[in-house]
Amino acid sequence: MADTVFYSPGIRHLQQLPEQESLHCVKVLRMKEGDKLTVTDGKGFFYPCTLIQAHPKHCVVSMDAEVAQPKTWNFSLHIAFAPTKNIDRMEWFAEKATESGIDRFTPLLCRFSERKELKTERLEKIVVSAMKQSQQAVMPVIDEMNPFDLFVENPFTGRKFIAHCHPTPKTALAKTYQKGEDALILIGPEGDFSEEEIQKAVSLGFEPVSLGENRLRTETACLVACHTLHVLNLT
Repeated sequence: MADTVFYSPGIRHLQQLPEQESLHCVKVLRMKEGDKLTVTDGKGFFYPCTLIQAHPKHCVVSMDAEVAQPKTWNFSLHIAFAPTKNIDRMEWFAEKATESGIDRFTPLLCRFSERKELKTERLEKIVVSAMKQSQQAVMPVIDEMNPFDLFVENPFTGRKFIAHCHPTPKTALAKTYQKGEDALILIGPEGDFSEEEIQKAVSLGFEPVSLGENRLRTETACLVACHTLHVLNLT
């Protein structure tokens, strides 16, 4: 596989690169007709290709092969989080979690949320870049902002956890999660979940968990939760 991976979600139907990818191909990497490159659709496949037309807005390619590249972890990891006021911190989490391996991101609107709105376009660009950099072929799903009360009522097949800092009984995530289990983990805002939010989540089957003794920033807690599950699935 070529060192540089390009992302084109519709490559199966239209053998060309999107404008941003085309610009990077022609103007940054200075690729020319006849050069080899690798494209992913973000759906679990790599496509070794040949560059047919080097155009900065729409590079045309021919697909030479189709190579299945499933994700490298055997469980589903879904993290729902309250976005921070400083969006750079959430972008950092999205980048690192994508490199580590995650299936779905859901921004949550909570009672104490610092950020009430979130445009996902920038987050999607960060995730695409991280997917390509780590040479993965599966694009994580990024949801629009969901109100907490409505989100926790959605069905989920797997273990459901809510991480919080309230002085109520909870179990360490590393001690209760079992290898291979699908997991949905809720991470709250800097002001934590409200007592009412925790009570509602628990009543709907979410298990209260701790991520350690120290109080963590939201983006740190998100990444610790992601990393914890991956480590447990290696043992």
